[in-house]
Amino acid sequence: MHGERVTALRISARNTGGALVIAGEDDGVGIPDNYREKIFENGCGRNAGPGLFLCREIPGTTGIAISGTGTSGKGARFEMTVPEGGYRSAPRDGTG
Repeated sequence: MHGERVTALRISARNTGGALVIAGEDDGVGIPDNYREKIFENGCGRNAGPGLFLCREIPGTTGIAISGTGTSGKGARFEMTVPEGGYRSAPRDGTG
C-alpha cells in the first residue's frame, strides 16, 4: 500500500561488530528524506494510527533500534539493529 508500485521485497541479515543488523527493503516509491524520522512518531502516516511508532518503541525497550535507511524514489529500507547478546545464531550443521 505505502510503496505504491512494489514488485520485490528483500530481507537480509549481517553481523556487524557483534550486533545483528536485519534489513527489509522494497523497490517501491520510497520515503521522502525529510519525512523519514517523522514516520516513527505516534499518529503520523496515512492511516494516523500508532503504526511505526510502536514498531520502534516496543523493541526499543530491549535495546533493539529501528531506522529508515532507504533512498527517496528508490524504495523503502528499514534496518533493525539487535545488540550483541540479544540474539542467537543456529549452528550451520543443522543440529540446533
